[in-house]
Amino acid sequence: MAVHSERVHTQSPDSGKAAVATIKTSAGGGGAKGTPKKSARSADGRSFGAKAAPYLLLLPATVATLALLGWPLVKTVLLSFQNLNRRQLVMHLTEWNGFDNYTEQLTDPDFWAVTGRTVAFTLVNVVLIMAGGTLIGLLLNRLGKAMRLVLSVGLLMAWAMPVVAATTVYSWLFDQQWGVVNWFLDKLGWHSMADYNWMSDQYSTYFVIILLIVWQSIPFVAFNMYAGLTTIPKELYEAARMDGAGAFKIFGSVIFPNLKPFFLATSFLEVIWVFKAFTQVYAINAGGPENLTRNLPVHAFLEGSSGQHYGVGSAIAVLTILMLGALMAYYFRIMLKQEDEL
Repeated sequence: MAVHSERVHTQSPDSGKAAVATIKTSAGGGGAKGTPKKSARSADGRSFGAKAAPYLLLLPATVATLALLGWPLVKTVLLSFQNLNRRQLVMHLTEWNGFDNYTEQLTDPDFWAVTGRTVAFTLVNVVLIMAGGTLIGLLLNRLGKAMRLVLSVGLLMAWAMPVVAATTVYSWLFDQQWGVVNWFLDKLGWHSMADYNWMSDQYSTYFVIILLIVWQSIPFVAFNMYAGLTTIPKELYEAARMDGAGAFKIFGSVIFPNLKPFFLATSFLEVIWVFKAFTQVYAINAGGPENLTRNLPVHAFLEGSSGQHYGVGSAIAVLTILMLGALMAYYFRIMLKQEDEL
């Protein structure tokens, strides 16, 4: 039997790598022609169109916002530097007076009195709204499905009612002669309240306005509070109860830490909404009696449109915007600090 032998050829790892590289080059067509073309995609794998799509979708809303809000704001700022009264308006005159309107307001004791009342009015409303909304949100979380639905419908109806309609209803309720509130208090034994004029005193007028604003604002806080409570795991409540914590301890150690961003954001929104409240204050008593319930938006309107000092009214409006802008800057600073801590 004849035995045939074959020589086995071996190659080093380096030569094997060279062979593989040669095969890949040959498969691509060889030389420079086999080099793949550069893709139009960026480093993260997305094309330019994919990156620009969100901005293009936001463009119509941005343009509409600038047209509806930006242009009126620019006009208000321009008017605040003008002496625009009835004569200038009729004769179509443009009289620039620089910072005179701002100087007049910043040195006017009435302006600072209105500002102080606005700040105090805002703080009282926000405290009552947050406290009431938090309590009702906790109640929604504890109720059964049927009662939760009934309470939610009632809150939704109060929240959805137009501000002018709600103000009209409250004006009827607290009417001096035909109001249900006076009739009810009289039946309870307070006969001196039978013909009481709620709009004759500063504090009673504020009571009606605050009650109206709080009544319409609590549903927003309550619904958000209930939604936030549903995100807290039940194990945290059970662990707190096992440690002997009561209702107040559970709120301070479980609920508030988990919902701190909610409280911060909601309080900030309520401050803005109450600070710029106009309809309720003006429709109830037009800032009366004797201008003692004016806030900054009503003050700007009465000085501008009713008093026909449009430049002064615009200056008050701009100062109000600047105050809210400073408040927003402080809020964003707190939010950024909180994100860094997280």
